[in-house]
Amino acid sequence: MHARFTPKAHRFAYRIFLFAIDLDELGALSRRLRLFSVGRRNVYAFRESDYLPTHEPIFNGRTRPGPRGPRAEGDTPASGLKARIVAHLATHGVDLTDGRVLLVTLPRVFGYLFNPVSFYFCYDRTGAPVAALAEITNTFREMKLYVLGPETRTPAPAGHREARKTGEAGGSEEGAIFRLRLPKHFYVSPFSDVDVAFDFRLRTPGKTLAIQIDDYAGSSRTLTSTLTGQREPLSDRRLAWFTLKYPLITLKVISLIHWHAFLLWLKHVPWFAKAARAADQQELYRPHASLTPAAGKPTVAPAGTTPLLPDA
Repeated sequence: MHARFTPKAHRFAYRIFLFAIDLDELGALSRRLRLFSVGRRNVYAFRESDYLPTHEPIFNGRTRPGPRGPRAEGDTPASGLKARIVAHLATHGVDLTDGRVLLVTLPRVFGYLFNPVSFYFCYDRTGAPVAALAEITNTFREMKLYVLGPETRTPAPAGHREARKTGEAGGSEEGAIFRLRLPKHFYVSPFSDVDVAFDFRLRTPGKTLAIQIDDYAGSSRTLTSTLTGQREPLSDRRLAWFTLKYPLITLKVISLIHWHAFLLWLKHVPWFAKAARAADQQELYRPHASLTPAAGKPTVAPAGTTPLLPDA
């Protein structure tokens, strides 16, 4: 569901389905399922290179001195997705060694990929949730990562049906929430300026999924987006049914984005050009040519530095 409050009200909701994949089980899933493959074509195809390109140059990366440099060990083009996650979180002081990563996303559907946002829920070796990542992609195929570390985590509310103890040595609670507000510095929609703030509220998945991302201009909430659903088993039978129920789902998502952009334009909602305020579009991967018209290449964090996220 998306609801815009200002300057004109606009709301819509639609049904989709998403994959929740334990990255350690990718190989087993590819062998078990006929409709899902890893690294090769299928109805649903997962490519690790489609995600988390932390080994690539970063555009407008503000930096600060750091002992490990912009890349940690394992963060290379040849490394797997989980290795890149572990390396990236290490630069934020999070140790995910022997931990688990659950990725909530849409893979390629009949070869076509578009994810407005993918979520990584990261658990340490005891099963405790220690971080969450939101990987946001705009229609220009630019990508930006937002890291919610251990300091942003709060326990599940008392009485919440997902709240239960897991892991060793007391573990933690399912349903824990990662909460963070910070400037987005990213061009997500032509109808939202790049300097508004994202307010993330990401609940670790259990039997249900409950995610909310709000936009704030100062203290005013201008937009809310929610993603909710029930967990279903991942099987060929379920995938076959969802393929009929939600045909060409990635095309549906991007088509709805453009359709509702047209409706907002009809409502005379002010819009912002992609090339405007390029300096305020920071820490993003795979920048569009409109941001680098002169050099044609993204800037790169210098050696001996670590990328710094915008201040909260």
